[in-house]
Amino acid sequence: MRSKLFFLNADKPSFTHSLCVLFFLFLVSPPLAHSNSCVTAQCHSGLVSKPVVHQAAREDCMGCHVRKVETHPSPGQKTFALAAEGAALCGGCHDEKMIKEKFGHGPAVQGDCLECHNIHSSDHKSLLRENQQELCFKCHQDFSEGMKTAAIIHNPVKTKPCVSCHNPHSSPFESLLKGKMEDVCAECHQEISDKSKKAKTRHLPLSSKQSCGSCHLVHFSEHKKLLQFSEKELCLSCHDKDYTGKDGGSKKKGLVNIKKELEGKKHLHGPIKEGECSSCHDPHGSAYPRLLTNAYPSDMYANYKPGTYAFCLSCHEENLLRFPDTTVHTEFRNGKNNLHFVHSARKLKGRTCRTCHAPHASNSDKLIADEGAPFGSWNIPIRFVIKDTGGSCSPGCHQTKRYDRLHPVNYGDEKSENEGTGEDTKKPTAKKQGDKGQEVKEQENEGPGEKESLGAPVENEIIDAPEEKENAKK
Repeated sequence: MRSKLFFLNADKPSFTHSLCVLFFLFLVSPPLAHSNSCVTAQCHSGLVSKPVVHQAAREDCMGCHVRKVETHPSPGQKTFALAAEGAALCGGCHDEKMIKEKFGHGPAVQGDCLECHNIHSSDHKSLLRENQQELCFKCHQDFSEGMKTAAIIHNPVKTKPCVSCHNPHSSPFESLLKGKMEDVCAECHQEISDKSKKAKTRHLPLSSKQSCGSCHLVHFSEHKKLLQFSEKELCLSCHDKDYTGKDGGSKKKGLVNIKKELEGKKHLHGPIKEGECSSCHDPHGSAYPRLLTNAYPSDMYANYKPGTYAFCLSCHEENLLRFPDTTVHTEFRNGKNNLHFVHSARKLKGRTCRTCHAPHASNSDKLIADEGAPFGSWNIPIRFVIKDTGGSCSPGCHQTKRYDRLHPVNYGDEKSENEGTGEDTKKPTAKKQGDKGQEVKEQENEGPGEKESLGAPVENEIIDAPEEKENAKK
């Protein structure tokens, strides 16, 4: 009977037997993802139809959704709800540390992830709703409008996504930068960064909190090199006050008020007139004091050798200090006697350019220093006068001296009765040098006959300091 019943049951399997078979199939067959049943031709087919698909949507819809009612679909009501809201939902998979840094992107911090991302699939990487720059410009409309009319646009802004420089969620750095501004800029501008970091004199703004952004706009600008203002205006926005040095107030180590120095001046140094401070100063860093672009002595005196004035002579006549006698390399000469050479090309305590000239501006021709050259607590007056073929000066360092290119003044070995008082009461004599035509002829033949000098001192009319005289005797 049992056997018969068994075979009868075998011919007509019981409900219990059917369950056993299904359980066995479940064990040996891979489980079907919920998405395979949710995303069909009849249901939700469009959710994952775009090229970039959210991994969660690809694997298991129930990771984000929970069933509210037994029957799905149920007309007139939602049968599923989100497992959590906003960032709490996304944080189930994505590390919430990405929005916990000091500076956070507004939508991310507020949990409005869907302001930037599609949840299921997208045409753009990272499931962005739109092209990245267009997406950013939906909120940052000031950038969008500014770029339409800007004269200069930073190349990465034109060619790279915003996340090349910015973290879209949060960052320990201001402006959501991916690192310190100088380091972010160095990813492209490595040469400038290396030069600045190795420089003996580094431009102070680079060490400030704003770093490169102290001078440059990082997206677009109306001015070359992405400067915030025109070059001169930008420099004077900081150099409009006195800065003291590290020693607590030394003018030597500090910076003077350049804006005040320029105000109302009749004559401006060429680069200043053109508004190009960077012609003389490297805005990032330099091996020389004051960010100068080449060598120039820091003090009033300099022991002369070739290259001592490489900075000035990179623009001015390069042979200015090579020849003691010349008719072509300078107009500051008495006949052929090169008075620039006399003053500056000394192996011992040559007078530097600043002894007579102002570097930025002056009311006097040739940028002669109006207030004189700083010499400790005293400014040495120059009292320089230019005439058609020469001129004179009555400075605080020697008696009144005159010079004439056509009819050189001959002082001989005589000294003025009022030597050292700043006035010369004895009229100097002039020896004729021939007519103008003869001088031109001499100029044409002057070159080969000029004696090149490496700076040997020439006997001249400048009254030396006592220690200089003593050294000369030795």
